[in-house]
Amino acid sequence: MDWRFFRNVFLKALLLFVVLNLLFAVWNPAGLGKISAYNTLFPGRLRFPFGENPAQAYNLSLFNLDAMFASHEIAARPKPVDEYRVILIGDSSVWGTLLRPEETFAGLLDGADLTACDGRMVRVYNLGYPTISLTKDLMILAESMRYKPDMVVWPLTLEAFPTDKQLSSPIVSHNASRIQALIQAYNLPFDADDPALRKSVFWDDTIISQRRGLADLARLQLYGVLWAATGVDQVYPVDYQRAQTDFDTDVSFYDQQPPKLDESRLAFEVIEAGVRAAGETPILIINEPMLISTGKNSDLRYNFFYPRWAYDQYRQMMADWSGQYGWNYLDLWNIVPAAEFTNSAIHMTPAGESLFAARLSEAIKQQACPK
Repeated sequence: MDWRFFRNVFLKALLLFVVLNLLFAVWNPAGLGKISAYNTLFPGRLRFPFGENPAQAYNLSLFNLDAMFASHEIAARPKPVDEYRVILIGDSSVWGTLLRPEETFAGLLDGADLTACDGRMVRVYNLGYPTISLTKDLMILAESMRYKPDMVVWPLTLEAFPTDKQLSSPIVSHNASRIQALIQAYNLPFDADDPALRKSVFWDDTIISQRRGLADLARLQLYGVLWAATGVDQVYPVDYQRAQTDFDTDVSFYDQQPPKLDESRLAFEVIEAGVRAAGETPILIINEPMLISTGKNSDLRYNFFYPRWAYDQYRQMMADWSGQYGWNYLDLWNIVPAAEFTNSAIHMTPAGESLFAARLSEAIKQQACPK
């Protein structure tokens, strides 16, 4: 053997690597995320994978929506004939920051042994995801319809409405083709060519470019073993910084000042698109509970997110849109005491979740048993 032998081996290996990358890009296995060990080798997750500390949370954030659904319990089997299926979409308050799965209002509702009038058992699935964006919710809602829900519950809040943040959520920007399809299908007032949407070219589909995503898929399967053994899917700190209750005198909301909130800068059209995407499946839209502060300058701001003038006008807008379009809408903004919020004005304690779940339980029963 001499240097020519090693040269030939190297060149053949390099050629094989290039060919494999090109074949992978041509094949473009969009459904690769649907291959999962969840719901087969170990149980499906009770909420979508999300986390920034995988070593402790046995969880991680990724942008592959197929993999997220494949890891979830909703993908376990075909829908049973005796199941009245309710899905919950929304932000981190739905997902359950600082809460164990059974402590979330999704978990509480699922454990309440609710039944529909036809005798089917109500099963509630947590499809919340921790970013605040109506368009992110719409994307998940549209994808979830293939699981044949009987009802959709959509808690939301004003922070999810500003139009200039609709495409900036990472889970949105990394699913450009899905968002572009939604923009076209529902004539949404967004630019399908917005730079925030990460559009892929041929080279982005090679193994080299996809190595992070492929590694995340593999890691998600490995963490499933630890999830199955412990039931842990996020870090539960003993101490954390409580939600802010004292404020300065700033009363701006996304560069808007009183007295009037500009409705054209709020994405109400996305809610109507969600109602259309659900088709015949009823949607219950909830203005979710939030912390109402009594601290410094609380006469100017309800909480960190909202000056009073902006939030009050938003509530009236929601009532007007719901009346105009016939939305099934429930305003529960003030039903949870301030003491029952944790590290955010929308994240609740188990006791706060119980109060919310009790009201939702009644609403779901009314929907499942219409008079």
